[in-house]
Amino acid sequence: MMPRPPPEDFALKETNPHLGGGKVSGDKLTSTYDLVEQMQYLYVRVVKAKDLPGKDVTGSCDPYVEVKLGNYLGKTRFFEKKSNPEWNQVFAFSKDRLQASLLEVTVKDKDFVKDDFIGKVFFDLNEIPKRVPPDSPLAPQWYRLEDRQGHKVKGELMLAVWMGTQADEAFPEAWHSDAAFVSGADGLANIRSKVYLSPKLWYLRVNVIEAQDLQPGDKGRYPEVFVKAILGNQALRTRISQARGINPMWNEDLMFVAAEPFEEPLILSVEDRVAPNKDEVLGKCAIPLQYVDRRLDHKAVNSRWFNLEKHVIIEGEKKKETKFASRIHMRICLEGGYHVLDESTHYSSDLRPTAKQLWKSSIGVLELGILNAHGLMPMKNKDGRGTTDAYCVAKYGQKWVRTRTIIDSFAPKWNEQYTWEVFDPCTVITIGVFDNCHLHGGDKAAGAKDTKIGKVRIRLSTLETDRVYTHSYPLLVLHPNGVKKMGEIHLAVRFSCSSLLNMMHMYSHPLLPKMHYLHPLTVSQLDSLRHQATQIVSMRLGRAEPPLRKEVVEYMLDVGSHMWSMRRSKANFFRIMNVLGGLIAVGKWFDQICNWKNPITTVLIHILFIILVLYPELILPTIFLYLFLIGVWYYRWRPRHPPHMDTRLSHADSAHPDELDEEFDTFPTSRPSDIVRMRYDRLRSIAGRIQTVVGDLATQGERLQSLLSWRDPRATALFVIFCLVAAIVLYVTPFQVVALLAGFYILRHPRFRHKLPSVPLNFFRRLPARTDSML
Repeated sequence: MMPRPPPEDFALKETNPHLGGGKVSGDKLTSTYDLVEQMQYLYVRVVKAKDLPGKDVTGSCDPYVEVKLGNYLGKTRFFEKKSNPEWNQVFAFSKDRLQASLLEVTVKDKDFVKDDFIGKVFFDLNEIPKRVPPDSPLAPQWYRLEDRQGHKVKGELMLAVWMGTQADEAFPEAWHSDAAFVSGADGLANIRSKVYLSPKLWYLRVNVIEAQDLQPGDKGRYPEVFVKAILGNQALRTRISQARGINPMWNEDLMFVAAEPFEEPLILSVEDRVAPNKDEVLGKCAIPLQYVDRRLDHKAVNSRWFNLEKHVIIEGEKKKETKFASRIHMRICLEGGYHVLDESTHYSSDLRPTAKQLWKSSIGVLELGILNAHGLMPMKNKDGRGTTDAYCVAKYGQKWVRTRTIIDSFAPKWNEQYTWEVFDPCTVITIGVFDNCHLHGGDKAAGAKDTKIGKVRIRLSTLETDRVYTHSYPLLVLHPNGVKKMGEIHLAVRFSCSSLLNMMHMYSHPLLPKMHYLHPLTVSQLDSLRHQATQIVSMRLGRAEPPLRKEVVEYMLDVGSHMWSMRRSKANFFRIMNVLGGLIAVGKWFDQICNWKNPITTVLIHILFIILVLYPELILPTIFLYLFLIGVWYYRWRPRHPPHMDTRLSHADSAHPDELDEEFDTFPTSRPSDIVRMRYDRLRSIAGRIQTVVGDLATQGERLQSLLSWRDPRATALFVIFCLVAAIVLYVTPFQVVALLAGFYILRHPRFRHKLPSVPLNFFRRLPARTDSML
């Protein structure tokens, strides 16, 4: 049965925007900004001034420039006591919001009471030139200042004024008229577009081999020695050495995640468990990672002995007492042949190994145009009304991009375009929309968090090459009170392939670098290392200027998606049932054939069966031809748009409120004990059913084993005799005759069938299992 279509409000909508000023085609690149709608801006570059007159009593001048267009007013920074200042600041006014035909640029002198007027320059908007890249930038010119009556006064101002688009080089760093009220350098930095790069991550393998000549505090007992290793926020320890003495051995691997540039050393301490909750440090050493060997494969690196230093507290001061006799033997290396997983494996955007020498050449280019959003929900209150200051973040590979923030708009227009190199088509780009809560720098916004509005994932392998996809994606977010549509985001996506042959060849390669298969890490190691990697990435990006905040990075990387969720468990169960649905449908169809529901079909199946038995070499060609014909038949109904968030598949639209409350609970839980008890009992009930199913599967397997185990001597004797008779009969009877007789018996008419179970099934169900031995 075909699934019901999703609600119209949550559906993906195909659009037809006016991209690249109408110059875009579906197959070739026409300009750097051909996947977005052109936005016209009036640009004013204030370069410098000279010979400004002094207006103060002291004869000095503290100049700054005001750029005014209608109700919009932008100001440069001011300089103290400088008559020849240099600003080199750009102001951008959106053409859609122009309210005047005259641009006014005024030079003023900063004063305590009232700023003094020095001079101004006027521009008629109808006479301003247009400039579109790749045209060269407009050269600034000197303009003589005028007083309020239009008479020339002392002083000149160097300006460049032009009409351009968002493709202009000056656009990212310009002051924007729609963000006029944002205050402070921090606030302005937080609204600008920015490109970030994830830190280069390495797996650090520490093979702790042995230690020599340790000096425990208590000489009268055998020391219980282990090694603790710390790198940043990561701490691991070996097991306690089985060789009890002053020369313990471990030969144990510890794995860490390290990020370039390496800021913190690896600190190892050899400790003795002197009491259940008391450890004595026998020695420490610090190893800078800059000097650690790097390897691309699993060839052994040279091991080294490191001296251990004893730290002694004397009168509150920590002093080093070097013990050259105590040392530790280790093999330390940075693994370049692995890919450090920092994303969920289902949504990976990069699968390359750490070492650049192992990278394959790129297979294509991914271009993303972030056009606009509409229907956004109010995310916060300001002056008694709801408002949203939205920006987008897109992540693919090591490159993160952040659009500028559009202030106070439920239908923001970004029209920004970004490009990534693609190395593997089976990867996913993630685009998230957030509400900016840091518009006013470091005051009360310091503790605020940017709120998530929604997220879109697009798998590149689902896109046709060189086609421009323009769709409006619903922004769906799961809240404790249910799924909610927060608006829609309008994207244009194009995946261009440089070599179709190379891309097809990629489908034969393993998904991860070969080291993951030749020397695999355990599942628990990968989970722990992924958690550490996401923490490092969020910390490093949070230190950038402006920061890409921790809550944004964690939402984009799906941190916490592995936590228990009743809703997600149901969804995964029904996904499995949907996969098995095809096999179940084939089983029902075959049962109908066997029961002669449609005699003509059953007769045709008999004929096909006889042909395949008489000519067995046709079996495999027939199967593959059948699959080929099915594929060709389904081509006409192939998906014409990328997949998107499906509320019905996720069971988000039918989840019980208590299940959602449980999903949003903290870990460990913060709910009252009676609610926790109820959820625990519910989980026990579900686990009991799963336990029963697993037990039933084990029973069937044990019955198969008992056929030859003589646990039931009569049943095994019957089976052994049957096997001997079957071997003799099959040896003397041609295989084709046996196959035909077996087929005709299975497909026999209902008149020759009994409703009771068959003899083999009765025999199998009577076989013993180990359930009798279970407590």
